[in-house]
Amino acid sequence: MSALSCCWQFANYSLMAGGKRLRPILMYETYRMLGGKGKEIYPFMAAMEMIHTYSLIHDDLPGMDNDDYRRGRPTNHKVFGEGFAILAGDGLLNYAYECILKNGLRYRDNLEGHIRAAQEIAQRAGVGGMIAGQSIDLLSEHRKPDEATLHYIHMHKTADLLTAPLLAAAYIAGATEKERTALAQFGSCVGLAFQIDDDPLDLLGDAEAL
Repeated sequence: MSALSCCWQFANYSLMAGGKRLRPILMYETYRMLGGKGKEIYPFMAAMEMIHTYSLIHDDLPGMDNDDYRRGRPTNHKVFGEGFAILAGDGLLNYAYECILKNGLRYRDNLEGHIRAAQEIAQRAGVGGMIAGQSIDLLSEHRKPDEATLHYIHMHKTADLLTAPLLAAAYIAGATEKERTALAQFGSCVGLAFQIDDDPLDLLGDAEAL
């Protein structure tokens, strides 16, 4: 087995495990709503799911949430070990941006839209977005967070990765600033509602039903 196929084996275990595919769907429907046509959005959709999956693999690790199951089966590190799970996440994150950049070169007439879309995704998935929310979440363990801290965690750990596909689609479709502002507000509200609904499941949810 080559090193490349070996890496993809670890990554595909989590990437192809199912799930709602909510972020690519939000991206696609936003793109269509704003008049976008064709397959220009497809690599961004795939990249968005890769970034989300990488975040789940790393979130399940012993140093983070230490979860044993994800989407009804053992988590990546439980099957392949912690080291390979880290590499699977790293591989998905990097390949996501590789797909985005290749796609930008394919549609040079809309290069600015692609660059702004890529920047939006990178920013909201990065140290000022999802990673920032996850960092504060870790710092808040074993202590009772106040409302402002909890809101910050939800807005960045969850809402940013739901807002990113909306705004990325908007940039590719050539949306106006007013449309992007409305989509950003919508993404924040959906992200907050999603997390409020999701948090109690850790305590009250039935594992088999989940």
